Amino acid sequence: MSTLLEESVTQSFTTPSERLRTTMAAARLSFNWLGVRKSLTSAQRNQAADSFGAEGKYLSAGKKLLDTSHPAYKAVTVIRGQTISYWKGVSLPYPEPGIRLIRQESIHTFDDQIAQFREELDEAVMELDRHYDELRSAARQRLGDLFDVSDYPASLVGMFAIEHDYPSVEPPNYLRQLSPELYEAECQRVQARFDEAVQLAEAAFMEELAKLVDHLTERLNGDVDGKPKVFRDTAITNMTEFFERFRALNVRSNEQLDDLVSNAQRVVQGVQPQQLRDSQALRQQVSTQMSAVQSGLDQLLVDRPRRNIQRRPR
Repeated sequence: MSTLLEESVTQSFTTPSERLRTTMAAARLSFNWLGVRKSLTSAQRNQAADSFGAEGKYLSAGKKLLDTSHPAYKAVTVIRGQTISYWKGVSLPYPEPGIRLIRQESIHTFDDQIAQFREELDEAVMELDRHYDELRSAARQRLGDLFDVSDYPASLVGMFAIEHDYPSVEPPNYLRQLSPELYEAECQRVQARFDEAVQLAEAAFMEELAKLVDHLTERLNGDVDGKPKVFRDTAITNMTEFFERFRALNVRSNEQLDDLVSNAQRVVQGVQPQQLRDSQALRQQVSTQMSAVQSGLDQLLVDRPRRNIQRRPR
């Protein structure tokens, strides 16, 4: 086991992208999801076009197979949203669709949480399936002649699923022997990807903090009809959650950003939402201090360097 001093020495001799590459793992999240919309057939499209005096080939039309506002269906989609939010909350962006980077030591926790979401989804789908006949009957009434029983599976069980894996983003080792030149080119490509990942992480943190600071200062300033604006607890709790996530995922790539996050955290440290509601003086103090953070973020967003990432053709 390395000591803190050893870790500090090691970190001092690595770049942010190298730290990202050695401490993070690629995590991919995907969904198998029943489609609830379907395009009309050519005959149906022509029939619809006739009512407008139009040509069918210039008309795009579809039908909705199920009522997605039904509580049982909404319960299924809520789990999907929660899964995506969790995945994004514990990871950093990576410049490949569907892939994000998580801490290697967090893989077991991530696995367990995704498994929990998967169990919740299975239960929600079972409940939705119990309402399936009701939903199909409603669709038959609403769609009229457009209803087609072949559009509907016999059961909804198995039609929704959460999938995740950990794809390798490193060059395959066999290339080292087969083609050292190609292997080196792949190493450079991967390094460029991680350089870009650092840039994406910086931008994401900056933009999120800017939105949180903007919202907080907007709520603290001014009034509506002579009364202070409505101030909800989330204006503070969302910032606290951001600080925790930043501490867990920050790769120390931008000292100015680190300083601004620290400054913002000091401003609201120990401040309770109710205190801000009760004290005009405290609201003014926090607003003034956050305005300085806001100004620094604005400058940083304008001045942050744009790395020239050269990608090889794939």
